[in-house]
Amino acid sequence: MLNNLSKYKIKLASNSPRRRELLSGLGIDYEVKILPGIDETYPDTLQGEEIPVYIARKKADAYRPAMGKDELIITADTIVYINGKVLGKPRDEADARYMLRQLSGSSHQVITGVCITTCEFQKTFFATTEVTFDNLTNEEIDFYIERYHPMDKAGSYGIQEWIGFIGVSGIHGSYFNVMGLPVQRLYQELKKIR
Repeated sequence: MLNNLSKYKIKLASNSPRRRELLSGLGIDYEVKILPGIDETYPDTLQGEEIPVYIARKKADAYRPAMGKDELIITADTIVYINGKVLGKPRDEADARYMLRQLSGSSHQVITGVCITTCEFQKTFFATTEVTFDNLTNEEIDFYIERYHPMDKAGSYGIQEWIGFIGVSGIHGSYFNVMGLPVQRLYQELKKIR
């Protein structure tokens, strides 16, 4: 599958083990390429899906000067969005507790922006998934943080972990998007490349 990509060396520009796992699931050969210290700030005027798309493009643009003509780079950024606010990666355990209390007993959006870049073109898209949590007790939140250390996860949780098993009561959209990469949509976009 995806024989149309045979002329490219595919690079995933991500530190995320979940993104690596998901991209591997598509059955394509790729390498991980990481540039340290990419600025992930964004203008305050951006809202919702504009934010992760902007950051995914910003990440891709950092790679462009050193790209080979035969390279295709995939970058992504995921945010948790609730009541018009972004919940990013927690600063510490107290911040993680605060975020999980915000998510408890309510619905939020997980939005991933993806950017596919070659020397000739750049394509961005996003996927949105609505996730609903049951009410979480303080003991459940503390157990999850102490056992799973979700400091590298937007919104302080991984849906594929214990908190997802016991807390997520509903999901509308791509499960894999909540993990960090909307692979079904990515596959469709990669099929279009000539």
